[in-house]
Amino acid sequence: MSYERPNIQRMTGYSSGEQPQQSKVIKLNTNENPYPATPAVAKALAEFKVEDLRRYPQPFANAFREVAAQYHQVEIDNIIPTNGGDELIRLLITTFVEPGQSIALAEPSYSLYPVLAEIQDCPIKRIDLNDDWTMGAEFAEQLDATGAKLAFIVNPHAPSGLLCSVDELRRIASTFSGVLVIDEAYIDFVDPDIAHNTVALIAEFDNVVILRTMSKGYSLAGLRFAYGIGSKNLIAPMLYKTRDSYNTDAISQALAAAALADRATAAIGWQKVREERSRVALALSALEFQCAPSQSNFLLAQVPSDDPRFETPELLARECYQRLKDDGILVRYFDMPRLRDKLRITIGTAQENAALLQHLESYLRKS
Repeated sequence: MSYERPNIQRMTGYSSGEQPQQSKVIKLNTNENPYPATPAVAKALAEFKVEDLRRYPQPFANAFREVAAQYHQVEIDNIIPTNGGDELIRLLITTFVEPGQSIALAEPSYSLYPVLAEIQDCPIKRIDLNDDWTMGAEFAEQLDATGAKLAFIVNPHAPSGLLCSVDELRRIASTFSGVLVIDEAYIDFVDPDIAHNTVALIAEFDNVVILRTMSKGYSLAGLRFAYGIGSKNLIAPMLYKTRDSYNTDAISQALAAAALADRATAAIGWQKVREERSRVALALSALEFQCAPSQSNFLLAQVPSDDPRFETPELLARECYQRLKDDGILVRYFDMPRLRDKLRITIGTAQENAALLQHLESYLRKS
């Protein structure tokens, strides 16, 4: 006899990227930052007193919220800290969508969205992206026509890395009747010359929430700390009603605040990633891979389509993934429609990227 709810029995759950135990693996599969957190984070951790752990943390992480509000030039009531971006996604679903109401996604997208929707017993409405990963001219209207109460757009897009413009997001927000979530997990790697900034949208629209995380740009994936930016009427019910009590711990609050305040130092690493992203994309192109134009810290690379040793590109992609893994280099392979002939490659250090490219070249060399 099972005690699970029927919808939980039917679901398969989220499949995370491999996290190997051995330290010698070159890990380019889960979009972690290849550079360590800034010295300000190390200093904050060193100054933390163990005896302070006997007390509960500040329940709303107000010290962090003050830093974030100042950075984004909003009020503290526009900020909600969460235990990773995943908690914010769950809060958005459970706060604003009743079981049975639908949630909309651009397809393909972050694979956790449908899992959390299934938990809430919410049907998914999927809108396919174009072949070049852009949204169609009627995307905003299609999104609103779904009748969804909540929609997720990850921008830069995962898994392609393509960036949707602020003007396009503005049009979607103005057309969509539900809550629009703009997931900016990878925003720190966007070329600063683009001057991309969506935060002003929360003042224009009362239905927009922006997700930011400390995991990627700030090298704190192990800390599990993120935050949402939105209008007060969206933030308040999550902050004061549906959020877990003491959802972020004292250490993570202190380290996240230190990291965000020291973003100028973190930005040095972002620029290194951008430079390596361009170099790796060019090198992959020379190997006849086709990469989507990425503004993130990864590349979605379609394998060469004419290798006579393999009946299909899908078989070549799986072979490359497995041979890399056997040689201690992890990249991400998605056994999903439109992605089976592609590898998602996180940008690592120059040395890690060189090893990846060397191995790929050896695999693809015609015998």
